[in-house]
Amino acid sequence: MPFVVAFRGNLWNLRNLWMAAQIHCFLMFEPRALKPDSLMRKVAYLCLLAVALSACALNAQPVPPWPSDASAPALPEALGVNIHFTDPDPGEVKMLAAAGFRWVRMDFVWQRTEMEKGKYDFSSYDRLLKALDEYNIRPLFILDYANTLYDNGQAPSTNEGRRAFADWAAAAVFRYRGRGILWEIYNEPNTGFWTPAPKVSDYVALALETSKAIHSVAPAEQIIGPAVWGMDLDFVEECLRAGLLNYWSAISVHPYRKAEPETVVQDYASLRKLIENYAPPGKRVPIISSEWGYSAASFNMGEAKQSALLARQLLINQSQGISLSIWYDWQDDGHDPAQIEHHFGTVREPYHNNREPVYDPKLSYQAIKTLTAILKGLRFGERVSTAKPDDYVLVFRANGETRIAAWTTSWFDRTVAIPVRDGRYRIISHTGEDVARKNSTQSKLVLNLTNAPQYVVMERP
Repeated sequence: MPFVVAFRGNLWNLRNLWMAAQIHCFLMFEPRALKPDSLMRKVAYLCLLAVALSACALNAQPVPPWPSDASAPALPEALGVNIHFTDPDPGEVKMLAAAGFRWVRMDFVWQRTEMEKGKYDFSSYDRLLKALDEYNIRPLFILDYANTLYDNGQAPSTNEGRRAFADWAAAAVFRYRGRGILWEIYNEPNTGFWTPAPKVSDYVALALETSKAIHSVAPAEQIIGPAVWGMDLDFVEECLRAGLLNYWSAISVHPYRKAEPETVVQDYASLRKLIENYAPPGKRVPIISSEWGYSAASFNMGEAKQSALLARQLLINQSQGISLSIWYDWQDDGHDPAQIEHHFGTVREPYHNNREPVYDPKLSYQAIKTLTAILKGLRFGERVSTAKPDDYVLVFRANGETRIAAWTTSWFDRTVAIPVRDGRYRIISHTGEDVARKNSTQSKLVLNLTNAPQYVVMERP
């Protein structure tokens, strides 16, 4: 019976299941293969069976190492998007991957996976992981929200509620260990998502108990938090003061703002200083922007400006060494022009069956696709100095290849001359159209900067 229960609780690979069955039969019906001592036979049986079963975990894959340097990973490995499904429409993940997204961030919902106390059903996430595996996309799962079985449906704040949440989280992480998943504890606990009202001490208590429970069953798994809305440094500091950096691999924030994305630079500097004050000796703690976007329905926005801000946001994060940037959102939630929440997506809402693409791409989709294609495999090098501080000329390099992303935050277009190697250059808009082809003169290239990034690619020396 324990053997059967173990299989009911996990989705096993059939090939490895067959291998385990063969070992079981061999040891049960071929006693000559072992010494006659029954205890020795049982020990050997259990050891071999454990080895076989350990290989059966749900398509376990080697986990890419977390970057050891201070820079962000090469593009597009540092980019992802928020989704809101466990069962994608046919063709949806293919389209998502074609844009260049290498991560998705998705709610791992307590209420939906523990509907009877102490019994968990993770089958919907088995299906999602299978769909993501086909396109080598990694998940960032948010362990989140309340459960009506505990604490009257409010955020877990009692001993029973915290213990139940921690047990559930540990069971989920143990099930999917070794798959390179990032586990984020809760979502924006400094807002109304923490019911009945945000309380940092309650969140800290939950995060500590959950982090310890996860580490006790899967110490190699990576946990992040606190996923605060905005740059709530007071909330973050309470988490760090409580010792959560002993368990967390990175600090996640949601740097939403009405201002332009470049204003985040000073916020990141303040957050880094805070991390340095509390990080255990010798431990590198990256920053993750695990949710941030701009709605096309916001005042004075529109889809063209949204697409430009998407590119600028991701580029500025790369320049600041942000280890992972998650854009909010993958798909529009509706089509009401007056609803800001309906228009954060990179694609429109209606699904089109038997057609490619299955969703109508917005300009933001073209912007991310262009960025990831042009800067693929490159890392941020430096920002070129210009006469004006609101001009941004970012250099990306790898393996002898150099490409440039350039724009200005000025209300007016600017002309700048940037130092480059002599040669012929192609200037490409942030949505992939050819802007111009120019020759450099005296090792300088003249660019006309606008609010939308342009990419500079050498065609020939």
